[in-house]
Amino acid sequence: MTADIPFESEAGGDLAALLRLASTGCDDAWRRVIGLYARRVHAMARSRCRDDDLAEEITQSVFVTVSAKLTGAGQGAYEEQGRFESWLFRITMNRIRDEMRRRKRQASTADPSTFGHIAAGSEPDRAAPEDLQALRNALNELTESEREVVEMRHHGQMSFKLIAETLKQPIGTVLARHHRALKRMKETLESRRGVTS
Repeated sequence: MTADIPFESEAGGDLAALLRLASTGCDDAWRRVIGLYARRVHAMARSRCRDDDLAEEITQSVFVTVSAKLTGAGQGAYEEQGRFESWLFRITMNRIRDEMRRRKRQASTADPSTFGHIAAGSEPDRAAPEDLQALRNALNELTESEREVVEMRHHGQMSFKLIAETLKQPIGTVLARHHRALKRMKETLESRRGVTS
């Protein structure tokens, strides 16, 4: 099914109309929805799992869920109430958490090359720049709630208002957590480089 899509651009379009059209099964509308959000969903998943294939699986799973929910409401019955993004990213964070829990329960591979990369502090077949690795290490030292806010803000490109809605927390809490997380990361990076503030 194709139709004239009312959505002109990310900044100026009518998301509600686009989602209504997508809920009718319009392929062009779905391509636009995926085009608008897939990169951000993938970036959030990739940040946490650091595996492109797994991040792609999570991204696909998220959009399968979104599609089922929107089209399950009835042909064109979806009514956008300004909460699509928070809903989408809540689904994303839940999928990421579920996958990371599942992976923790699984036994690790006994491949000797994997152990060599773990000991060296890098990923198999990937040579991350020194600064990127230092940033990842600092991110890993954050609490789960701090890391979640940083990933949503910087990988998911979400506004603080949207993060607050997604996490169902006051915006002041989200802002404070983000500020505290960035400060801790800066201190960690500086201490590892021997820089005094």
